[in-house]
Amino acid sequence: MKLVIATRGSKLALWQSNHIKNELEKLGYEVELKVFKTKGDKILDTPLALIGGKGLFTKELEDAMLRGEAHLAVHSLKDVPTQLPEGLLLGAVTKREDVEDAFLSQNCSALEDLPPNAVVGTTSLRRRMQLLHFRPDLQVKNLRGNVDTRIEKLKKGEFDAIILAYAGLKRLGLLKSVENIVKIDENLMIPAMGQAALGIECVPEVLDIVRKLNHEVSEMETTIERDFVDMLQGGCQVPIGVRAKVLENGDIIAKAVVGLPNGKELLKEKIFGTVKNYKELGCELARSMIENGAKELLKRAEEIAFKE
Repeated sequence: MKLVIATRGSKLALWQSNHIKNELEKLGYEVELKVFKTKGDKILDTPLALIGGKGLFTKELEDAMLRGEAHLAVHSLKDVPTQLPEGLLLGAVTKREDVEDAFLSQNCSALEDLPPNAVVGTTSLRRRMQLLHFRPDLQVKNLRGNVDTRIEKLKKGEFDAIILAYAGLKRLGLLKSVENIVKIDENLMIPAMGQAALGIECVPEVLDIVRKLNHEVSEMETTIERDFVDMLQGGCQVPIGVRAKVLENGDIIAKAVVGLPNGKELLKEKIFGTVKNYKELGCELARSMIENGAKELLKRAEEIAFKE
């Protein structure tokens, strides 16, 4: 049986799809890539939150699978909505890379070193919220486009710094592309759900094949994170950070942040569990934050995001 992977045409998407293609070929399967353009690739001048969120990067690939043109699609898991279309499954979660966000700058070696009123590029409301909470003086401006385009804008001097996912830079071999590339401490900037893991979405017929690429610990961590976001019903349109970490002894620490895009109000919480009860932890963390006003805060965050 020849497996067909539906993929976007960006460098990172092709790297991810080719990585999974290679892994499947090692298992003895014949694999072909089929490239599709998604709405998220076509609309580059508008923040994602205003045009429907991260599902914009998955919909055309999902439609191709549902039409029978492909068997699977490889996504950055942080781009995969928590609810999938009927007829498709999240078949596997691959081993995570470094989960942190990365600070990129030609002239400054850390967020703390940026001059007052420095211009920082990101389209993520989650990053904006945490940046402005830490440094209210910063000017945060939208930054869309593929990784190369964003780095080019930084090099041209359009921004004093930009924020990207460290994992993407590592996968593309771009860790030396800018003078300063530094991981941002997770306590300062909690990552997005599923950040640094690949999610393989598939049709049921190939589930048994796809499951062979699943990484158990990464699946546990990202299940907690996705359950948390699902219960809060928060997509790309609202600022949410969540990170679950499975320790070597089987203990789990899960922490999350929600707040306003301007960083003026933040709600942070942390809970502890073990691998035995990991399936309950995401909802438990969400319930605790809802009791402390998370839903109301996110409603206000959404109103602010759409006004801006």
